[in-house]
Amino acid sequence: MTAEQYEKAIEKALKCGDVDALKDALQMCRALERCDKLTVMGKAYEDEDVLDEKNFQTAHALSRQIRAAANALVKRGEGKDALSVYYDCQLFEAPYNFDSFCIYLEKDREPSKRFYLPRRKQLLPLVEALQDLEDGKLYILGISLAPGVGKTTLAEFFLAWTSGKHPELASLVGSHSFPFIDGMYGEMLRIFDPMGEYCWGDVFPGMHVTGKSARSRMIDIGKGNKTKRFMTIEMGTIGSNLAGRVRATNLLYCDDLVSSIEQAMSRERMDKLWQQYYSDLRQRKIGDRVKELHIATRWSVHDVLGRLELEYEGDHYARFIKIPALNEDGESNFDYPYGLGYSTKQLLEQKEIMDDVTFRALYQNDPIERFGLLYQPDELRYYFELPEAEPDAIIAICDTKEQGADYCSMPVFYQYGSDYYLDTLVYDNGKVEAVQGKVANILVDKKVQKCRIESNRGGTLFAQDIQKMVSEMGGITSITTKWTQTNKETRIEVNSGWIKSHVLFKDKSIYEKDKEYKAAMTELFTYTMLGKNKHDDFCDCLSMFVDFASKSTTNRVAILKRTF
Repeated sequence: MTAEQYEKAIEKALKCGDVDALKDALQMCRALERCDKLTVMGKAYEDEDVLDEKNFQTAHALSRQIRAAANALVKRGEGKDALSVYYDCQLFEAPYNFDSFCIYLEKDREPSKRFYLPRRKQLLPLVEALQDLEDGKLYILGISLAPGVGKTTLAEFFLAWTSGKHPELASLVGSHSFPFIDGMYGEMLRIFDPMGEYCWGDVFPGMHVTGKSARSRMIDIGKGNKTKRFMTIEMGTIGSNLAGRVRATNLLYCDDLVSSIEQAMSRERMDKLWQQYYSDLRQRKIGDRVKELHIATRWSVHDVLGRLELEYEGDHYARFIKIPALNEDGESNFDYPYGLGYSTKQLLEQKEIMDDVTFRALYQNDPIERFGLLYQPDELRYYFELPEAEPDAIIAICDTKEQGADYCSMPVFYQYGSDYYLDTLVYDNGKVEAVQGKVANILVDKKVQKCRIESNRGGTLFAQDIQKMVSEMGGITSITTKWTQTNKETRIEVNSGWIKSHVLFKDKSIYEKDKEYKAAMTELFTYTMLGKNKHDDFCDCLSMFVDFASKSTTNRVAILKRTF
């Protein structure tokens, strides 16, 4: 049969939709995949098949349709035959598709003991990124997740998959810890064990462990009994002597190179670690197409993963994924079935007993230089309710949104003498039109008397639109603009002392329920003078407010009893 005839026959079987038809369709997919193949001289002077790309893609696209149809039959209670077709489709895809590999690998395990399927919904973005790494769409992938959610086990599955695909190439695993390396060595052998609970041998028939060394933590994969000088999987700790013993011709995989928070908090030790990474691990890469996978807790902006992220910023062959344990709504991103992962309650309890900087680094993947923080929570002043008296003035300062990820920040202050109570806050990185409406509504609702809007770039037009909207709504706000010329970082640092002395913020128990106020305070408490800040819009806005407040003193008129 020709490729076209196979394709039509498969589509006809799919329309029929019963289990036997789906079985036949999958058999034809296997035949279609190998249609028009060429046989060439391959490695070790053995014949090697080169598949036709169009037929290959068509066969696997149709296989996915068969799999979906079989899955639908399983859900309707069609029994083991439909489930068998479903797994046969996953097996057909598994050598080329990492998601299918992870599913098929554990098909014989009890559902409650499986690693991947209970976590698939949350881990799928990582699986897709690892697929891109294998397919050459990426050459560097960094992954930061909370501890205990499965990132290292997923990497072990990836290592098992790529080892079966490229047994002749060497993958090097590096970590700070000997126990970690020992644990991974044992787990990889369990995955490869033909008598074990994993189905790795079904995906890569004929492949098996041809050599291993518990002392050197090395495993060789192949079809015969010959071992190579540089084995398929090699493991070592950073700082140990790896020269001449290992190399990476397929993958360099680094997992938690930082040993402790004490190491992370030392810039000198981070500089040394960076040099060790280059000399001990990266120098072992042979060829410029070797891929890198980094998995780490983000303790410091100066750690290896942080420096790589900065070095490869804007490079479309590099991707850095961070998924916080708690989402923006304060709910767990990793609440898995069977009581696995973390419930929201568990994470909130953990957050309560840990200091904020450690929790954000360990669970939120937000590296912060503890000793370079400009604002400490216990340095600020807080309030629960505004004073009963009328304020001397109600004023606002607005730092307009400039780019996609930037925030429009506008705090509204109630002035009482030399104290300024931050009552309401806009902190929004949405579309400019929506933000303008929010700003105008708050200026009117809060009866703001004066508002200065930063006029850099599009700020002047933004101010004109706001003034028009406020006037149309009957507001009283007088809006002015000012071009800010001073250095932003210097301005933020110099004016921080005045902010600590004169501005009162809502107590955490009050602003915790206000999403924008909370996000702004998070930025404030994580602003560091020692590294790059992801956002600084609110901090900059506060620094500009110092100048505005000093020039916005409002005199009050009061009737006093005569003293003569």
